[in-house]
Amino acid sequence: MREYLLTLCVTAAVTYLLTGPVRKFAIAAGAMPEIRARDVHREPTPRLGGIAMFFGLCAGLLVASHLTNLNQVFEKSNEPRALLSGAAVIWLIGVLDDKFEIDALIKLGAQMIAAGVMVMQGLTILWLPIPSVGTVALTQWQGTLLTVALVVITINAVNFVDGLDGLAAGMVCIAAAAFFMYAYRIWYSYGIEAAAPATLFAAILMGMCVGFLPHNMHPARIFMGDSGSMLIGLVLAAGAISITGQVDPDNLFGGSERSTVHGMVPIYIPLLMPLTIIAIPAADLILAIVRRTWRGQSPFAADRGHLHHRLLEVGHSHSRAVLIMYFWSALIAFGTLAYSVNSASMWIVLGVVFLSAIGLLLLLLPRFTPRAPRWAESFVPPRYRRRKVLTEAAQALATEDATGGVPAEEPEPRTPVAVGVSGVNGATAVGSRSRTAR
Repeated sequence: MREYLLTLCVTAAVTYLLTGPVRKFAIAAGAMPEIRARDVHREPTPRLGGIAMFFGLCAGLLVASHLTNLNQVFEKSNEPRALLSGAAVIWLIGVLDDKFEIDALIKLGAQMIAAGVMVMQGLTILWLPIPSVGTVALTQWQGTLLTVALVVITINAVNFVDGLDGLAAGMVCIAAAAFFMYAYRIWYSYGIEAAAPATLFAAILMGMCVGFLPHNMHPARIFMGDSGSMLIGLVLAAGAISITGQVDPDNLFGGSERSTVHGMVPIYIPLLMPLTIIAIPAADLILAIVRRTWRGQSPFAADRGHLHHRLLEVGHSHSRAVLIMYFWSALIAFGTLAYSVNSASMWIVLGVVFLSAIGLLLLLLPRFTPRAPRWAESFVPPRYRRRKVLTEAAQALATEDATGGVPAEEPEPRTPVAVGVSGVNGATAVGSRSRTAR
């Protein structure tokens, strides 16, 4: 565990320290596109945050390769090299897209190439635990197609959810934390060395997100861009592929599946866990594809119909919308993790149901406008204070009485601003054109 923590800390430190210089480089390189109709931020913000995340990935793999225990992962498996190769391909395409806006089909082809590079080096799905059937071995073509599909879906799911400051990095970090705990338990408790690469990938992914989040929280100073979102999506998919298609579920218990399906760890968790960690991004991806095709648009056409956009439209603030997405991601990921530890416990089910009710209440929070009592108005934010409408209503009635029942339209007083004097928002009037200040 200490070596994993050291790898995580080194990855986070390198990512954090490099993000500042990368931000200056992105500004100098002009990787600051104009604000689009679907964007939420109000000022142009540099991209290319994925550069720092990629070097954090390289640093984490380099440190792990020189540690006593983690060095065996590199000696007995080619998966770390496969991950680095695929990450380099997808990262280069992402950097070019952040700068030059590459066509969506070209990016889709690059994602398939990156997945193919990993498959060629051994990071592929070999078998699947199928309910009521058991462990089914896959042919080479079946494993390749399934691996490429999982990589492409995960990359685009993470890319689609990257719409608010700190949203994608935080959700992936939560998913990686739950996945790390699950993979580490398989490797350490059951002694299955095939789970060691997935555990390492999850630790490095957490470090990449933790190091980048301080720069990306609202208001963000830099965006990860496609170079970052596609990169962390690929690393997340690599861990899921490794734990799903490389670890034989029957080895978890030392017996057959049929005799252990009701054991401490359900046999289907290796298949379900990778799906639950991307449940919300995948749902957002599916809804986006259905919504756009229903309108006759391309599935890759950008819009403002994502889940985080809907939270903002409901009335949530930027920070609250991000925290709600964090909450649901943690509930699904850690709920599945808790079920894998003890599937027979009713307390886990009741706890998930209770937390789901809290999550629904948080979603509907803007529908309610709670008002604090008058004695507590000085201790709560202004939005929870009672509005002073009685005085305004009395003034309106007095005005109608004075004008014979017809409300008077009083012009709003304006004060002229002299030329050369700073006006509203620090603006300066230039020339002989007159300005007025409210």
